[in-house]
Amino acid sequence: MTDFPYVWRWAESLGLPCLPGRKGSRCRVVVRGSMNKAWIEFEDGYQAVVSRNGLVRA
Repeated sequence: MTDFPYVWRWAESLGLPCLPGRKGSRCRVVVRGSMNKAWIEFEDGYQAVVSRNGLVRA
């Protein structure tokens, strides 16, 4: 199993930044939170709190 089993699938839309330039990047879930949120980390070390709807298994 890979260390980064998810892919971020959302891009910018309607002029709202949603992790610009990260669409298709591999990531992993550090912590799952309430209200469908997750703290994720990308391969380059960048971390963010995002909606889990933006994640898909690689």
